[in-house]
Amino acid sequence: MSKILVDTIDTRSGTSTMTIGSSNTSTIALKAGATLTNFPNNTPAFEAYLGSDQTVSSATATKLAANTEVFDSDGKYDNSAYRFTPTVAGKYYIYGSIILNQDQNYLGYGDIRIYKNGSVYKFESFENVLGTADSYMHFLSLSICAVIDLDGDDYVELFGLAANFGGGSTQRFTDGTKSSYFGGYKLNI
Repeated sequence: MSKILVDTIDTRSGTSTMTIGSSNTSTIALKAGATLTNFPNNTPAFEAYLGSDQTVSSATATKLAANTEVFDSDGKYDNSAYRFTPTVAGKYYIYGSIILNQDQNYLGYGDIRIYKNGSVYKFESFENVLGTADSYMHFLSLSICAVIDLDGDDYVELFGLAANFGGGSTQRFTDGTKSSYFGGYKLNI
């Protein structure tokens, strides 16, 4: 094995592409503990979750109050408005999950929605088609994801809806163990 000792490798004048390895190369190894710099990363990125149960009105789309941040790489998630405004244009993977809870009667239907700039971008739903007392369902977990083009001023939010069959009782988004959450990150494509 040969060794080349240099401080900088650069392309010659007039070219902008550097190829490391050849058609015979299958692995490029760095020494243990080495750090790659100036490579694209998946930021801005964030994840936040519901810190305590959130009471919601039946059959009313309500924004998930994901107020507890797991991480927020660039300070682009507003944990009081529950909104992600990346300010960096690109394609973003946005995801979320909400646990719907209805204690006294039972859930008739529910949905989860990603909003972009105040309008529904993507929608997933569930309906309890049996609709009888024999089909009790008090908890339902719904998840959603989407790849969304976001520009400098665009923002995204996560909404859910829970409706009961019995009427008169309270619906909630349940905090569980970080189980109602909202997140996203920039894709490098």
